[in-house]
Amino acid sequence: MAVASDLSTYSDAMVILAVAGVVVPLIRRLGVNPIIGFMGLGAIMGPHALGSLVGSVPLTHWFVVVDVKRVEAISELGIVFLLFLVGLELSIARLMTMRRLVFGFGSLQVLLSTLLLAGLMMLIKVPTPQAIVLGACLALSSTAIVIELLSEKGKMTSATGRLSFSVLLAQDIAVIPVLLLIGLLASGQGANLSANIGTALLQAAAALGLIALFGRFLIRPLFRLVASLHSADVFLATVLFVVVGSGFVAALFGMSMALGAFVGGLLLSETEYRRAVEALVEPFKGLLLGMFFFTVGMSIDLTVVLEQPLPFVIAVIVMLVAKTAVVSLLGRLFGIPGAARLEAALLLAPGGEFAFVGIGAASAAGLLEPNLSRLALTSVALTMVALPALAILGSRLSDRIAKRSRSKDAPAEPPPQMTGHALVVGHGRVGKVVTGLLSRHKIPYIAVDGNAAELTRDRRAGHEVYFGDATNPVFLHACGVESATAVIVTTGTRASVDRVIEAVRMLSPEVPIIARATDAAHARHLYKIGVTDAVPETIEASLHLSEASLVALGVPMGLVIASIHERRDEFREELKESRGGRPAPGDRGRRGAA
Repeated sequence: MAVASDLSTYSDAMVILAVAGVVVPLIRRLGVNPIIGFMGLGAIMGPHALGSLVGSVPLTHWFVVVDVKRVEAISELGIVFLLFLVGLELSIARLMTMRRLVFGFGSLQVLLSTLLLAGLMMLIKVPTPQAIVLGACLALSSTAIVIELLSEKGKMTSATGRLSFSVLLAQDIAVIPVLLLIGLLASGQGANLSANIGTALLQAAAALGLIALFGRFLIRPLFRLVASLHSADVFLATVLFVVVGSGFVAALFGMSMALGAFVGGLLLSETEYRRAVEALVEPFKGLLLGMFFFTVGMSIDLTVVLEQPLPFVIAVIVMLVAKTAVVSLLGRLFGIPGAARLEAALLLAPGGEFAFVGIGAASAAGLLEPNLSRLALTSVALTMVALPALAILGSRLSDRIAKRSRSKDAPAEPPPQMTGHALVVGHGRVGKVVTGLLSRHKIPYIAVDGNAAELTRDRRAGHEVYFGDATNPVFLHACGVESATAVIVTTGTRASVDRVIEAVRMLSPEVPIIARATDAAHARHLYKIGVTDAVPETIEASLHLSEASLVALGVPMGLVIASIHERRDEFREELKESRGGRPAPGDRGRRGAA
């Protein structure tokens, strides 16, 4: 009996591990998003579906989750690890550049969405306290799913990604006053609402300050000591301590553990251990997030849809339309491009995981009627299920708007017909310096860029730059790449730079290509795919620093320039070794000219 009892306590964990390790991979092979897989299986194997058969069919005990609370606490760690990894990807300096979006746009989104949703509910006779609580909970979006979708598509650094993340971060901070509001309404202390919220925010600031203080002075020495032990086990334990410990401190002050973990990750992002930590945490995040989505799926009660189909449909439509309208309006006021604000609005329109926390707390306190709570939770869960589809819709609509904007804003005239010119791809900060020096030396050039908004501003400022996609062979032909003396690639993602080089080589195999690289590894890759010269930013910065240092130390300028040129040539030869001794296209022509 004891053995059977002990085994039964592990049955829920075995079900989730089987889902994560066996069922979801099979579903993914069919092209189904794993998030949808976890949530769908949670709905099927949860207490509202197969779980309800345990009493009549005892065998189902081993195939369903019997006790939801047994796995909820572990699944919530998935959000904690997700926010920790997001913090690792950011830096404090980068976060400060986003403060206008976080504290301006994000705060207004939470406030206006809450007021709009609460007002609409009060119109249909929902009592004011319940309307305010539900409005605040439904105003929040899904940090876990939105960030997962943006990361999967490589859009975290795009305009859509920055806007979405800023709003999600503001929402995570807003969870503190929302939970406090629920507690005050439940205890009848509404008269002291402003004072109590102010106190809670001061407590939050104290908690974040404590985490930041610990991180600033102790994290780097701690990891330096642990790394010197060369023990993977100790390193892993230390990482877990920082993740859970920072979240625990935040929770002690009434905040979400996820927000504390985010600050911990943010502090670690400033250290040299960032990449090693990220590699260790990633597998845990995937499993724990899967458990979280599974528990979200278990909250889906489809009997609500059957019993109250019209209220359910109205609730879903109102939530999606109201939040989309708020984000779109604020995006216009904050000058966000139309394509980015529409895509972000559709990503942020569904409900989020913290709605389950807030609505659960309000229900436990007796603020929400059971039927209203069930309807709200099911509506939130099903809108979260719809998020991948909304992301695809948002991406397609965003692409259409961007194309329409490019065709409207781009200059009408085509690039001029030239021969013996340089073709400069990208007219950002680096591109402007390159074209400025080409003009100074009276070298003809054609500059092209794919950013319509920046290009319009550049042309108004008097720059001769043309709109177009340099990965398109037809456009390159129109720019005379076959007769160009050189192609200079100054900007673009690694993937887009690769496509530019491939397109140029297809039309002009021998033209010299000089490309900007982020670092030595990127430069080696560019040499492999056929550039003539790659200029790594990190190496050039070190050479400039060395030059300034030698001059300041009194070394004659002639010797300094000679040694810097010699070292640059050494770097170039080392990087070119990735070609295996083959001459780059364009080298032969330059040697002949020499």
